Amino acid sequence: MNQTDQQRDRTVDREGYETVELGALVVGAGAAGARAAIELAERGVDTEEFLVIGKRAHGDAHTTWARGGVNGALGTHDPEDDWTVHAADTLNEGHHLNDPAKVEAVTREMPDRLRELDDWGMPYSRTEDGDIDQRYFGAQSFRRTAFAGDHTGESMLNTLIDRAQDLGVRYREDVLITRLVTDDDGRVLGAVGYDMEDGHQILFDTDAVVLAAGGFAGSYGRHTSRDDENTGDGPALAYEAGAILLDMEFVQFHPTGMAVDEDDPEWAPWAGRLVTEAVRGEGGRLFNSEGERFMERYSPDQMELAARDVVARAIAREVEEGRGTDRGGVYLDISHEPREFIAERLPRMYERFADLGVDMAEEPVEVAPTAHYGMGGVAVNDVGESEVDGLYAVGETMGGVHGANRLGGNSLAETLAFGRIAGADLAARLRAGDLPPRDRDTLHERAADHFADLDAITERDGDEDPAALLEELRALLDEHAGILRDEAGLRAGLARLDRLRERAADLDTGSRAGGRGDDADRSVEYAVNLGFALTVAESVLRSALERTESRGAHFRTDHGETDDDWRVNVRVRRDAVGAMSLSTSAVDEPSDAVTAALDRGYELDYHQLE
Repeated sequence: MNQTDQQRDRTVDREGYETVELGALVVGAGAAGARAAIELAERGVDTEEFLVIGKRAHGDAHTTWARGGVNGALGTHDPEDDWTVHAADTLNEGHHLNDPAKVEAVTREMPDRLRELDDWGMPYSRTEDGDIDQRYFGAQSFRRTAFAGDHTGESMLNTLIDRAQDLGVRYREDVLITRLVTDDDGRVLGAVGYDMEDGHQILFDTDAVVLAAGGFAGSYGRHTSRDDENTGDGPALAYEAGAILLDMEFVQFHPTGMAVDEDDPEWAPWAGRLVTEAVRGEGGRLFNSEGERFMERYSPDQMELAARDVVARAIAREVEEGRGTDRGGVYLDISHEPREFIAERLPRMYERFADLGVDMAEEPVEVAPTAHYGMGGVAVNDVGESEVDGLYAVGETMGGVHGANRLGGNSLAETLAFGRIAGADLAARLRAGDLPPRDRDTLHERAADHFADLDAITERDGDEDPAALLEELRALLDEHAGILRDEAGLRAGLARLDRLRERAADLDTGSRAGGRGDDADRSVEYAVNLGFALTVAESVLRSALERTESRGAHFRTDHGETDDDWRVNVRVRRDAVGAMSLSTSAVDEPSDAVTAALDRGYELDYHQLE
């Protein structure tokens, strides 16, 4: 994408803020946002009519940390695989709380999306015959995870950016969106935020907004997200605008985050960072401190490649029962494989641990469960639009695809599939003039109110450090809404959250200007992130309290069994007085083709991996 000439888009009105007029604004410059933008351009929307914005430097998106692979039923090694089996695996892994129509949309799309990336120059790992290679990923029936070494997300995003640049897609970096503007009829009018470099306020006057701003796993303490990302921007912005959130109780704890000595300055920055599932996919084995390959107790058939929630709970139990390492984890060992194999198939992991003084070809690494992905998000229709007219959500910001637990390799798949689907629908509406005229008086009136709110958390002399409060919130979720939950803990978490929200009204902040450098005062950014995370944390705690069963990634020690009556989605919305209101909705049934695949009962045989 090309950096805009900001003066071309910039008109400062009498209120003193910048106004940018657009047909569509894409919030988030990772894979989902990039793919939506590519579709807009490819379908004939003038690139002057839309803009992609991100709160980091362009190309520096969380997608780059998705290392293991991206799913699509190409059948490179297993020709009996097809999109219906992929859908069946996704529904089984999601414990049948997924929206079947969205699952089927993703799995139908993905073979073409993978080939499309190949056409655009994606540097896939290849078979000896030159085909796109595919490998096993946890809980999949066939080898359908395409990959580029163990840097798939980085390579995929670079490929998408190159394609977007070829199409002339415009972007703008270092912009933080703080609020969406809507009218009384539930239609999005625009978005407000500020330039993180110089602090000036910006109003995006736009027909439609595509939220591709990531998820909320970074609201936890031990997490795989990069610093200050995935704090719930997308879901919180949509919720405040009137959209519905669903499945917020389902937080995936990846089994293998780095377990480190947090007092060691060399290792501390790596706490919780992902050790890709590809290590287990390539034959890595888990051992407790007593040398036992303990997955034999929990999943003797699938072993280390069992569903992520199963492996994460198994590790948590081993640690809880005293068979963990001193750092609160277990050992992941792939040293039985040749050094050349490890270096070729897992280059980033091999290099990372080598830099830290650990040779994966000679010794195991220590791992522990870490918050990785929020299955929940914004409720959208079949083309990715929320209940707020003109507001789309794609990628990890949207809900519905993953149900109670996400199938490994499906996150990148979702970004590509629904990025394209939402982009196609929005392009058709923009070209047809299907979005009604905006009420600009209301837009500027309400934008002014939001800018006043932003001013109110800028250069304040309160008693609370927003970064410190954000860390307290993360610790709260770790303790009260982690892998193992119960009613008493969830209620205690909500009580603590109320007290933390009261303290958040007395923040100590500086200027909005200064960017993201090491010496920058980022207190306003942290204050905004704290607001997003407070909303998300409440939705997680309340939804987890509401669901009195255990299913997928949600495990209640006081309701340890799955209850058929709870095969419903928990939905969260803001009521007329601003309180959080919960309800449930029934789950649809899959198509006949996918039902047939489910009935055939495909599943991975572990002996295939030996």
